[in-house]
Amino acid sequence: MIGKKIRLERIIDRNSHRTVIIPMDHGVTVGPIEGLADMRDAVSKVVAGGANAILMHKGIVRAGHRGTGRDVGLIIHLSGGTSLSPDPNAKELVCTVEEAIKLGADAVSVHINLGAETDKEMLRQLGYISERCQVWQMPLVAMMYTRGPKIKDEYDVNNVKHAARVGAELGADIVKVVYTGSVESFAEVVEGCPVPVVIAGGAKMDSDEDIFKMVEGALQAGAEGISIGRNAFQHKNPTKMVQVLSKMVHQGASVNEAVGILQG
Repeated sequence: MIGKKIRLERIIDRNSHRTVIIPMDHGVTVGPIEGLADMRDAVSKVVAGGANAILMHKGIVRAGHRGTGRDVGLIIHLSGGTSLSPDPNAKELVCTVEEAIKLGADAVSVHINLGAETDKEMLRQLGYISERCQVWQMPLVAMMYTRGPKIKDEYDVNNVKHAARVGAELGADIVKVVYTGSVESFAEVVEGCPVPVVIAGGAKMDSDEDIFKMVEGALQAGAEGISIGRNAFQHKNPTKMVQVLSKMVHQGASVNEAVGILQG
C-alpha cells in the first residue's frame, strides 16, 4: 500500500494529518459559475491561501495548470451529471483511473447519491472504481450524499452516518459528507466510519462566521478536514478565506480567531 500512502501525503498535511480540499468540479453540474470562469486564476488564489488539494474534472486540468507558484495536490473527479438532466441526482462515470494517472492525479473522487433512483448504478461505479484504485494504488475520495424520493432530510444524522459507512465499506480512503449541524451528532458519523471524514461546504453562505462555526464543529467531532468549494472560491477574497480555513484545520484556530484574521 506504499503507493497510496505516498499519494495521500500529497493531499493530507503530514504534520496535522488533516486536509483542506477545494473542489472546483462545478462547471459540469452548473456551468462556469462565479469564481470559476478563469480556472488558472481560481486555482492560483486558493493555492496561495494554503489549500492542500484541488479537485476538478479531467478536461479542465490543463486550463487550471499554472506552471508557477506552490505545488498543490490534484484530485480528478470521475463522476458527472448536470442540473439540466431529467434526473440531476444521477451521476455517470466520465473518466477512468487510468486517465487520471496520465494527467498526474494524486487521488480520484466519485459522487454517490444514496436514495436516488439510480443509486444501484452509482454503487456499482463506486465498487468498480475502488477496485481500479487498489490495482493502481490510487487514493479514492467518495462524496457520499443521501438525495432522492425516500430522503426527507439529507442532513439527518442517521442518513449521513449511513452514507459515510457505505463509502468506507466499498473501499474509499476518504469520505466526504455534509455536516449534521452539531458536534454531538457529527461525532456519531465519525465514530461509525473507519476512514477519514471531511465535510462538504454546501451552498454559498451569507455569513463567514457560519462557515467557521461549521468547520470548528466538524473538527471538534473528529473530522480530518474540509472540502469546501463555493464558500472559498466565491469569497470576495478567496486567498484570505482559504488561509483562515487552513489555520482552523491545521493549527486549531477558533471561530473568533478566524473572524479576526479574516477581518484583519
